[in-house]
Amino acid sequence: MVFTVGVRAQPPPPARWADAGLVSGEAVELDVRAARLGSRVLALLIDLVAQLVVAMVLSAGLSVLVVSLPGDLMDAALAGALQLVALVLVLVGYPVLMERFVGGRTLGKLAVGLRVVRADGGPVGVGQSLTRALVGVAVEWPGLVLPLLSWAASVTVMLTDPRGRRLGDLVAGTLVVHTRGAGVWRPAPPPVPPLLRWAATLDLTRVDDGLALAVRQYLGRLHQLAEPDRSRLGRRLWAEVAAVTSPPPPWAAPESAYLAAVLAERGRRAAYRLGRARAVTATLWPELTSAPATPAPATLRPAVPGQPDPVRGQPTSLRAER
Repeated sequence: MVFTVGVRAQPPPPARWADAGLVSGEAVELDVRAARLGSRVLALLIDLVAQLVVAMVLSAGLSVLVVSLPGDLMDAALAGALQLVALVLVLVGYPVLMERFVGGRTLGKLAVGLRVVRADGGPVGVGQSLTRALVGVAVEWPGLVLPLLSWAASVTVMLTDPRGRRLGDLVAGTLVVHTRGAGVWRPAPPPVPPLLRWAATLDLTRVDDGLALAVRQYLGRLHQLAEPDRSRLGRRLWAEVAAVTSPPPPWAAPESAYLAAVLAERGRRAAYRLGRARAVTATLWPELTSAPATPAPATLRPAVPGQPDPVRGQPTSLRAER
């Protein structure tokens, strides 16, 4: 059974969490944070170090190329053209190629946990990455057009934009988001002790992993849901669980208490089955579970007796000791 229900957060989440405004194709708002000025500057600094390394490698390659070319072929115009190509590869080619082949991420974004996506949440394209890079080189960093003024304008745009976008993002229709979750995974509430005996008698064979995961997510976010949505969602989940379990609960209690008891009992049985499987494995194949044997200390080998003396008939080693 699949159902959809709208819920309200209680209390409302802070503005800095889940503020990317991305909506999936099923009209579900994604819990994604937009990257702000601090994280993006940190990623930029890491990318600058990477670009410096790329520039050094290209300079070394160009030096080898200049030395290998005939003297009449190399002139100032060709040298300037090669330097311009290397500069374009470092400033424009690096971000475009990295975002194309690493899923919208450069080395700095990988380290910080950022990713470039389209404004609708889709993967960024080559044209959009190229537009971002060209706008960035022209008016943001290094800012070939009025550097100081363009830097101030870029910082102002990022600070005032609701989703922290820079000029390149606004022109290309992109957005930089965090790929690492910021929320804290809360444990499920403990079951009510009087319900544990009833939960131990339940038939849970038809409670599949998907339904158990839905119950776990509901209990983990129970503190964030407001009434009456909290109770309505709990009733619908309990209706699904009650349809595949028996016997019914002995007395009336909140639906969240029933769900917590069922989830705890399911986890207890899974742990019991795992313990039995490990016991059987230890019996049939003890080498898998036993600790590695400590090697015995080295002992001295007994001395090999010498060959008998052909004259007196005694070992030569014994005769030598006398």
